[in-house]
Amino acid sequence: MWRMAVLSRNHVTVTGRADGPVVMLAHGFGCDQNMWRLVVPLLESHFTVVLFDHVGAGRSDLSAWSEERYSSLDGYAEDVLEICHELGLGPVTFVGHSVSAMMGVLAAVREPQAFAGLVLLAPSPCFIDDPATGYRGGFSAEDIDELLGSLDANYLGWSGAMAPVIMGNPERPELGEELTNSFCRTDPDIARVFARVTFLSDNREDLPGVTVPALVAQCSSDAIAPPEVGAFVHARIPGSRLVTLNATGHCPQLAAPEETAAAITEFVEATR
Repeated sequence: MWRMAVLSRNHVTVTGRADGPVVMLAHGFGCDQNMWRLVVPLLESHFTVVLFDHVGAGRSDLSAWSEERYSSLDGYAEDVLEICHELGLGPVTFVGHSVSAMMGVLAAVREPQAFAGLVLLAPSPCFIDDPATGYRGGFSAEDIDELLGSLDANYLGWSGAMAPVIMGNPERPELGEELTNSFCRTDPDIARVFARVTFLSDNREDLPGVTVPALVAQCSSDAIAPPEVGAFVHARIPGSRLVTLNATGHCPQLAAPEETAAAITEFVEATR
């Protein structure tokens, strides 16, 4: 019997084939499980698909949110493991988009037996450039300070300005508008904390600890996670695979759902 506290906390949804391999989809900052809606129909005929909202997002239980638990990615990684334990569906292939990729890394390092594999979709272990080591995250420390200051000053205005940049695909403005609306549905106080966790975390040293099969799926052009970041993640995770999608922008599950679903499916089938 599934304990409803965990499942309702994260608004967990299970769909697809009951006898299929389990694929768990995790959304990024400012989003919810609805971001996967175009991918799910392409996966559920082959897999058991688990969707959930991070606490503070979507239809999660907002009363479960606390700054103490969610001021680092560890709290989110713990939620992932608790969902896996409660569902008891066996090892899952965890698909983490953007910041959720590093949540998956942390969870898999902690309990590798819970995972059949990791798909890291447009991942970034650190958004800030590190000139001392030559690491390029895509942003200077000053860039991130300005970004967070703008978010603090006017969250709705920040959402309207940043969402189209994150989404890319300017020829399809409806995608940027959807992301803007998703950001605007997030409680600003929760968003401020989550933004700092997202943009200030540095998980570069956690990558070599991954022992499960891993696919790094980066986009061909991404203003948030440039190709150098995907190459870095691939180089640091032993035995990982790297694929560059034709998709552009930071949200391929919306911009190119068929290509995204195909990459996930191929990886799961190859690691069975």
